Amino acid sequence: MNVTNINHHPIVASLVPEDQRLDFLPRHFGRHMMLVESQIYHQFANLAPQYQGGYWEFFDLSNGGCYLAPSQDFFHLVHPSMDYDVTVSGDAAGMVATLYTFSHLAFHFEHDPFGDRLSDLYHRLRDYAAHHPEAGVIFRIID
Repeated sequence: MNVTNINHHPIVASLVPEDQRLDFLPRHFGRHMMLVESQIYHQFANLAPQYQGGYWEFFDLSNGGCYLAPSQDFFHLVHPSMDYDVTVSGDAAGMVATLYTFSHLAFHFEHDPFGDRLSDLYHRLRDYAAHHPEAGVIFRIID
């Protein structure tokens, strides 16, 4: 999918090919790759209580960002205290879980360069999400 960032340059999401998946996590998260991956899945399980596991796709963004998304077409996301009960695409649901994780871990690593890295990745993904067809619901959930 192509979207445009603030400078009117398209931000393109590219599905990571099967033969490059093993390089994706260490390239973006270094020694913290297992922590980030498990936190994304944990955040997603909190968002989508019916989720029973499955295959996840990895996406690189042309602005240097990235995200993970479940391959299933749609998910029902609920959080009564945050006032959302919506069905979204797997792509949007993965962006939400990834954004939550980047934000949460950036605060956890606040005094570590990795925190800065996660904050940067959060903003890069947020720039992409701002022009996604489901941007309204993505931003409603993450705010």
